Amino acid sequence: MIKATQIRNNMIIIYNGQPHLVTYFKHTVTGRGGASIPTKMRNILTGGTAEYTFRSDDKIDDVELDEKPMEFLYSDGDEYHFMDTASYEQIAIQRHDLEEIAGYLSPNIQCKVSFYEGKPIRVTPPNIVQLKVAETEPGIKGATASGNVTKPAKLETGLTIQVPMFIAAGDVCVINTLTGEYLGRPGR
Repeated sequence: MIKATQIRNNMIIIYNGQPHLVTYFKHTVTGRGGASIPTKMRNILTGGTAEYTFRSDDKIDDVELDEKPMEFLYSDGDEYHFMDTASYEQIAIQRHDLEEIAGYLSPNIQCKVSFYEGKPIRVTPPNIVQLKVAETEPGIKGATASGNVTKPAKLETGLTIQVPMFIAAGDVCVINTLTGEYLGRPGR
């Protein structure tokens, strides 16, 4: 059991007897000392959403998850296939369950997959990935890395990020998966 004041984004808690992923929370303090924590949650078993405001003295059950290192193999349509690096067992996860991280997954990338009662519920990619630019506007000759001007670039996975003007199609970019920001090019 944890206090409601310990709720954070991406935490999984038990709400109404079922596991929910916290997608939003805000700790607010009222003028008379009472605090409340409005939250938005997604039921990880059914996909339904819920909103609830906890009081600061509420006790909540957090969920212990089993985590396994897994390798992303490939996607075919709406299914993404992962392999347990220890047992070579393979699982498929639906694209809608991967939410915003699907754009960071390229073949052979090592991820952590979290399981709740044997069901995969969350995939965590590495914090830094390298992806090739599939298409972008042509680079500008003489553009330097010190400029703050950016342009959109579509990566090999379909993800679009902002990159410096000198990046061209075919370049490999280093990307922070936590923020979605371009960090540089490999080896520089």
